Amino acid sequence: METVTADSPRNVLVRFAPMIYGPTLLFALGEGAVIPLIPVIATRLGADVAVAALIAAALVVGQLCGNIPAGWAVARFGERITMGVAGIVILAGLVGVVFADSLVIFAAAVFLIGFCAASFALARHSFMTTRVPLHFRARALSLLGGTFRLGMFVGPFISAALLGIFGDESASIAFFAVCQVATILLVFLGPDPERAVAAASPVGPGPDAEDTGEPVTGSIPVAERAGVFRTMWRFRGVLARLGLAAASLSAVRSARQVVLPLWGVSLGLDASTIALVVGVSGAIDFALFYASGQVMDRFGRLWAALPAMVLMGAGFFALSFTHELDSAAMWFAMFAAVLGVGNGLSSGILLTLGADIAPPTEPAAFLGSWRTLTDAGGAIAPLIISALTAAVSLPVAVGAMGVVAALGAVGFVRWVPRYVPRTR
Repeated sequence: METVTADSPRNVLVRFAPMIYGPTLLFALGEGAVIPLIPVIATRLGADVAVAALIAAALVVGQLCGNIPAGWAVARFGERITMGVAGIVILAGLVGVVFADSLVIFAAAVFLIGFCAASFALARHSFMTTRVPLHFRARALSLLGGTFRLGMFVGPFISAALLGIFGDESASIAFFAVCQVATILLVFLGPDPERAVAAASPVGPGPDAEDTGEPVTGSIPVAERAGVFRTMWRFRGVLARLGLAAASLSAVRSARQVVLPLWGVSLGLDASTIALVVGVSGAIDFALFYASGQVMDRFGRLWAALPAMVLMGAGFFALSFTHELDSAAMWFAMFAAVLGVGNGLSSGILLTLGADIAPPTEPAAFLGSWRTLTDAGGAIAPLIISALTAAVSLPVAVGAMGVVAALGAVGFVRWVPRYVPRTR
């Protein structure tokens, strides 16, 4: 049992709750309530199915485009100001969503929300990179990821309740706005964890283009700000190696969200059965988020990344051979659960690896590049699945995701020991 000290996980995480986990939960609840309504509103404004899907994707595209500017903003103005300003701009985007009278304005408002969500997410990631002691960094960041997952899981149910009561999508949008106002108040008026928790001494590999994999020890000299693009060039080695492995994990995670509903539809299952299978898979995923952090902190990052990739890769690859079997529905349910376990074991790993390899003195610019890579992996996966399904078949597309997972597992085995050495 861990001793409860001023620097213990329990004390530090409790102090972080109002500033980090509270805003994360509020934002995720609001976003989760609105995301299912984006295609509905787009359709009402005259979009067909394809255009509605494109406008829904504007949220992800906005976040992808916002990562690098967010890294610049956090490095220049700090986490707290960036979070607060991003929250205010999101309110402006919600006003645009409510009053949009054309698809162009609506798409721009959705893009703006995603763009500012990147700033919000990166500010939290950067803050925890510099403030959470290394010996429980993975648990802290897994809890951050789990808090977001909780909000995204509960948000649609809140939206459904509000629609049942008011019969208007504006109620869910107003709920998101209320969550944003509360978030802004917490950010600007809540306790500042920088004062509540003393900064931990930076401990980590601090990689560069020629990183030998040796841990950094001793004091870290204060350096001049390098800027986002200079930082990208300086750390091009780790981004091109471990960053691509991380992008493959993001791609496999995103593929799971697309493949499971499509597979159920291709088997001819009804909507309630598909929803049940996807829901059980999601519940397993959510249940394991903190266990992932425990594994990473106690045994090392590879012990979470590798089993997650192997499980999801094997699950996708095996699922691709079951489509024509008599018991296809049973195999679908079983491998959906396997994918849920694999995804749950990977909770927080991308946040943790990014924090581990970020430069200790100025992580924001690096994390902007890191998050751009991982978000790009998640954005590309559905396009790959769609293209392969159209060109060949859905089982081939699913099997291809298994291959991506296998390649990512090899990348983690090769690069995690080099860039994230065990130091404890």
